Amino acid sequence: MKNEQELKNIVKDRYSKIAEQGKAENAASCCGATTPSNKVYNIMMDDYSETDGYNEDADLGLGCGLPTQFAKINAGDTVIDLGSGAGNDCFVARHETGAEGKVIGIDFTPIMIDKARINAEKLGYNNVEFRMGDIDDMPVSNNIADVVVSNCVLNLVPNKEKVIAEMYRVLKPNGHFSVSDIVLVGNLPEALKEDAEMYAGCVAGAIQKSDYLQLIEAQGFQNVQIQKEKPIVIPDDILSKYLSEEEVKTFNQKAVGIFSITVYGEKPGSKEEKPKLKFSEIEGESCSPNSGCC
Repeated sequence: MKNEQELKNIVKDRYSKIAEQGKAENAASCCGATTPSNKVYNIMMDDYSETDGYNEDADLGLGCGLPTQFAKINAGDTVIDLGSGAGNDCFVARHETGAEGKVIGIDFTPIMIDKARINAEKLGYNNVEFRMGDIDDMPVSNNIADVVVSNCVLNLVPNKEKVIAEMYRVLKPNGHFSVSDIVLVGNLPEALKEDAEMYAGCVAGAIQKSDYLQLIEAQGFQNVQIQKEKPIVIPDDILSKYLSEEEVKTFNQKAVGIFSITVYGEKPGSKEEKPKLKFSEIEGESCSPNSGCC
């Protein structure tokens, strides 16, 4: 696989093109980035259309979850959205913060920033702003966010540990995050791991689920839990571009699990009443009927 900067350039190029497409075109492809499957649906995306604050012009069909649904955003909060695209998650978050809150979207694709700013102006949202920058080096100060959200973006960043460190830096003490992302259980075939399109398509850049959660805990986040999890199935006509017929059959025998997960975690602060549990201590209950997370 290419080096970090080359991978970033691949993603920036792909998502610049995506910004110029309509949602229907994006929904026909693997996370909006590959040649369309003949099964015309997005294999990652959850439906936002019934969500309060949803804006159709800002929905490019690129997410893999609904992190704002689980983010526990309160009126007056400051929210940062990582990889904000055309602004959809920011506008949903703004519905929760109200006019007294603030929402900051960060994206490193100029055309996405332009598109998001136009959408914000159309909506008349003076408390939603979009900043150009990398999410592994955010253009924001320390300890300013009550909540961080992100939707199918961390898997596109080569240095995920650095992004998680940045999330910790920008959150206030007692702040928290809710992030939807793609993770793996088992190893992808080399043909998928080495392909630039599959990287931009949110698959090849994904890491093991256990490693993902360990990176979060290692940074110091507490109460780490999976709020939602769903399997992702790659259609055979996409797989067949990279794998032989026999390899496709093997892949589909569930040797590898590809999942969209929405993960929650808290930055510790002064409130001693918060239980200090790690994911490893609650994993068996993280999505049980009594946990209230699913």
